[in-house]
Amino acid sequence: MSVPNHIAIILDGNGRWAKSKGMPRNYGHVQGSKNVETVCAAAYDLGVKYLTVYAFSTENWNRPKDEVDALMKLLHNYMKTCLKTAAKNNMRVRVLGDKTGLAPDIQKRIAELEEATKDYDGLNFQIALNYGGQDEIVRAVRKVMADTQKGLQPEDMTIEKFADYLDTKGIPEPDLMIRTSGEQRISNFLIWQLAYTELYFTPVPWPAFGKKELEEAIAAYNQRDRRFGLVKEE
Repeated sequence: MSVPNHIAIILDGNGRWAKSKGMPRNYGHVQGSKNVETVCAAAYDLGVKYLTVYAFSTENWNRPKDEVDALMKLLHNYMKTCLKTAAKNNMRVRVLGDKTGLAPDIQKRIAELEEATKDYDGLNFQIALNYGGQDEIVRAVRKVMADTQKGLQPEDMTIEKFADYLDTKGIPEPDLMIRTSGEQRISNFLIWQLAYTELYFTPVPWPAFGKKELEEAIAAYNQRDRRFGLVKEE
């Protein structure tokens, strides 16, 4: 079985999963954050080299204030836990998104986490926080515009060069994108990078998504005919 080099996951369904169990939405977010380590370990065991998760979008700020506050508190604590997990599992962690929109203490923890894990050569784990695909492209364009003041010429720009202005610089594009909990859209996630990614949607909510479900997604991926715009040979 061919294992995708890079898997991206939209972590959806925490609140609905909690509600189905008669628990508050924040309980679902707590259990969902715990599940991240489980799936990271499963992905690495299966041979995945890069795993990117969509944890908090630029649009998630529009949720009720008490839920956002609880998510930010959870995120703050998760950064500390992730540092220990990364050290234990030799995992390099990078954060995608507009970090300047996060609280200073969270920004500090992100910087510490990225610096401490930069030389680890196990699973490459990317967390998308305060991230939106359209916002990422706009921020990249601003960088390009700034570089035109330093001599960058229009003819210098290529697809590969533009990709270097994105948050995912140096990270291969996803081979497989998984969305949990039944919704079938990409919701502003990696809209540049998903150009030729295989999409897989499962009704299983994120807190219940484990190694078995990951293996099922990879098995479905192996049934796809990936041609990248080419014609399949007869």
